[in-house]
Amino acid sequence: MKKILIVDDDEQLRKLLMLTLSYADYQLHFAMNGEDAMCMAIKLKPDVLILDVMMPGRLNGFEVCRRLKSNRSTRDIYIVLLTGLTEQYDKEMGAETGANAYVVKPFSPLRLVELIESKLNPFEE
Repeated sequence: MKKILIVDDDEQLRKLLMLTLSYADYQLHFAMNGEDAMCMAIKLKPDVLILDVMMPGRLNGFEVCRRLKSNRSTRDIYIVLLTGLTEQYDKEMGAETGANAYVVKPFSPLRLVELIESKLNPFEE
């Protein structure tokens, strides 16, 4: 079963993502801040990490992404930054940290599902 870790401090967004992804046979896990995201990602080694950029605590999403991508055991996690930051600078920062995708809020849940499906099931029609 494919594992997805969803990291966002907004409870409503976590619920939306849970509903959006619950149709498939995914094992969903949730965290609310960067510190918990790091611990869970190292422990779970999810196939996909949906990561907010602006969160409470010491680690924002850019830093979590940077650390995970520089760690041998977690660098292959497919990381989707899901954020309200729309500036080109922010998108470039996401690319520099190693994110695989950058999705701006508000977003299309269908587009996010397509992105995840293409990563997890690349040869299915």
